[in-house]
Amino acid sequence: MLSYEPLWHTLLTKKLKKTDLLSIISSSTLAKLGKDEPVNSDIYDKICNFLNCEIEDIVKHNK
Repeated sequence: MLSYEPLWHTLLTKKLKKTDLLSIISSSTLAKLGKDEPVNSDIYDKICNFLNCEIEDIVKHNK
C-alpha cells in the first residue's frame, strides 16, 4: 500500500497547501491522494517537478 504522507510533509516544509497542487493536477486526483489511493505514475513526475523534489519526498510504500 502506498502512503502520501511524505507529500503532505513536503508541502508543509515548503509552506504550500494541498490546494496549490491544483495548478498541476485535477481535484479528483488530489482527492485520491488524500485517500492514499493509487494514481497514474505521471502524476508523481508532475508533483516532483512542481516541488523540485525526489519521489521519496512524496510517496512511500507501507508493507
